Amino acid sequence: MDRNIVYPGSIPLDTDLLSLNRNAMVGLGYLAQAVLGQGIIADGLACSPTAPASLTVTVGPGSLTQLTVVDTLPYGSLPADVTDPLVKTGINIGSTGFTLNPPTTTGQSTNYLLQASFLESDVSPLVLPYYNAANPAQPFSGPSNSGIPQNTQRIQRVQLELKAGAPALTGQQQTPPIDAGWVGLYVIGVSYGQSQILAPDIAVSPGAPFLSWKLPQLRPGFASGVQTFTTSGSFTAPTGVTQVEVELWGGGSGSFASIGSLPSGGGAGGGYARKRVVSIVPGQTISVAVGLGGGGGTAAGAGAAPGGASSFGSYVSATGGSLNAFATFTSPGNGATPGGIGVNGDVNIAGSSGQAGIQNQGGMGGAAPMGGTQNSGTTGAPGNFPGGGAAGAGTGANSATSYNGAAGSSGLVVVRW
Repeated sequence: MDRNIVYPGSIPLDTDLLSLNRNAMVGLGYLAQAVLGQGIIADGLACSPTAPASLTVTVGPGSLTQLTVVDTLPYGSLPADVTDPLVKTGINIGSTGFTLNPPTTTGQSTNYLLQASFLESDVSPLVLPYYNAANPAQPFSGPSNSGIPQNTQRIQRVQLELKAGAPALTGQQQTPPIDAGWVGLYVIGVSYGQSQILAPDIAVSPGAPFLSWKLPQLRPGFASGVQTFTTSGSFTAPTGVTQVEVELWGGGSGSFASIGSLPSGGGAGGGYARKRVVSIVPGQTISVAVGLGGGGGTAAGAGAAPGGASSFGSYVSATGGSLNAFATFTSPGNGATPGGIGVNGDVNIAGSSGQAGIQNQGGMGGAAPMGGTQNSGTTGAPGNFPGGGAAGAGTGANSATSYNGAAGSSGLVVVRW
């Protein structure tokens, strides 16, 4: 951080103090950028009902950190600097109240948007004493003895605004859009005849940039939250989460039934992928598919099936184990090949192929990472979770008897943030 040098006996200048303040602001701004980045970050600013409850809500103390420039206007004798970017923090040390008006038509509701932006302004005007060089015993009042007041503080605050949406039938009301340069913090709903705002009426606005954790709560890597999917569903990014790490296993393929003296081969393991997904928006919903394990063949004539693919939106996927093109109900001995593969991951690993049936022993199922292979008995054995291929069926003591194959294991998706 830059520092001014002042020498004994030298005449102090106004720029000595002004530069000191600006340099401290620049140093803190770059520290904030190093820790928080250049995106908008909100902290505190909790919105809550009044006590006792009324149609007024209170926004508590807090801060808003936002990328702007060093100074849009001259700072005393220092010129404006609108070229150099700087992260600044507006701070509200007090609370702010807002009163909401219910719609006046029966059956209607209104959504209010509480939005915020960084605000810098010059305030606290005073008539300052000035030095009169012609007559030092007689000070001037204001510049050139004009008596004109001058602002004495450049403050940085969080500007808050309550924006009303159009009243509409309850359940059909829309939240007004966020204005350019602002960020949405809360959505507050109020209905016809309502006389109190309660906590359930206040919701955090989707994408609100609140800090989810403080430094003492953080640990290295992605360890703050985890969600595991064993069936297909969706992932919604929590507040403050902009990147996640995803692991995926595709489903393993099933094994055919044995027939006569021919044991069946094992199914192939699903693929594996691992990827760090960035640029996620808090509140964003991403579809998650978990590949099913392929079904096993039966002595009654049903064929085996390949494993299904797992995916995390369009970001990354892992395909399921496939069937050997030469393995059929009447020729089940070949193992499945190839295994599934990871697609678009930072790490992509292929599942292994199932082994061919030998003598009266069914082939071992192929492995996905963590979904290991295994041998079968007479009847095929299901694949190991996650994504393992099924072991093939043996022929047993009676080579004239056909025995059922087994299903591959379903895949898995793990999301960490």
